[in-house]
Amino acid sequence: MAKAESKDAIFEISGIEIKRGDNKMIALPVSQFYTNTPVSIPVHVICGKKDGPRLFVSAAIHGDEINGVEIIRRLLKKSSLKRLRGTLIAIPVVNVHGFVQQTRYLPDRRDLNRSFPGTRKGPLAARLAYVFMKEIVEKCTHGIDIHTGAVHRSNLPQIRANLEDEETARLARAFSVPVMLNSKVRDGSLREAASELGIPMLLYEAGEALRFDEVSIRAGLRGILKVMSELGMIAKRSKTSRIHKKTTIARGSSWVRSSSSGIVRTLVLLGSQVTKGQPLGIINDPFGGEETTVLSPFEGIVIGQVNLPLVYEGDALFHIAYFGEVVKVAENVEAFVEHIMPENVKDVME
Repeated sequence: MAKAESKDAIFEISGIEIKRGDNKMIALPVSQFYTNTPVSIPVHVICGKKDGPRLFVSAAIHGDEINGVEIIRRLLKKSSLKRLRGTLIAIPVVNVHGFVQQTRYLPDRRDLNRSFPGTRKGPLAARLAYVFMKEIVEKCTHGIDIHTGAVHRSNLPQIRANLEDEETARLARAFSVPVMLNSKVRDGSLREAASELGIPMLLYEAGEALRFDEVSIRAGLRGILKVMSELGMIAKRSKTSRIHKKTTIARGSSWVRSSSSGIVRTLVLLGSQVTKGQPLGIINDPFGGEETTVLSPFEGIVIGQVNLPLVYEGDALFHIAYFGEVVKVAENVEAFVEHIMPENVKDVME
């Protein structure tokens, strides 16, 4: 017989009651290793004494994308959460299996972010997705999911969201990164499952898999706090950064792929402004043979690029977004990085 929920409880996670003013760590059971060791998702719930939005912030749905783990760690240390209105549900590691193995996927080689909303029965990925939806997402009003580029590939801090939805667009602007992409949801993604429930959700992309990137981490933390402020969950800061007004929606984006195999020498940096026909890199073989120049197909901003020089024909090399006013966006990106970058080691530790 199910336990009756007490009158003071707002909701439950894994049978644990959440009440106003609670600050709880919950181990959400999802499966077990083949050593019979239980596997659980760490969930940190902070419930304010006053009613308000319920925001989930998740990371490491892809187990090797670890920037978000550090972002959430810093988020949970913020003193502003002591006066929280509403509820923050922080999940620093969703794909525990992949995180332990330092891999994007689950042990069955499935992508968790293509397995939502999941099923009670079926592959491990579907079961984990089902638990996450039932225990976390369905109990929230808003969501932020943190990602990075793949292994050997870096992304400029950017928000991907359904910007045609008014509430989602409002939160995307509040996040305050220079580049926003109006991104359609992918089949089986957490964003798609959340949108089916009418939950506005942002996807924050920044940095590289298996690496901490300080600019990406600080930008992500700053963005989440701004979203929480926009939602009325925490007090608004007295000083509002002018960068907030300089967020720009990309008209589109495209990956420039390698036309040959070899060793690529990169000629542009992440965040750089490029013109149509501009050389982005040069591919050559290690024996001094012919060189192939990689050219930009249009004017835009480099929002993603490969870091490993060894490439095969067809590999994605440079991700370029195009805008109406590229020069202004490039200036905004430069100002953003200068604003976010810590001046010394002490700033990094805070």
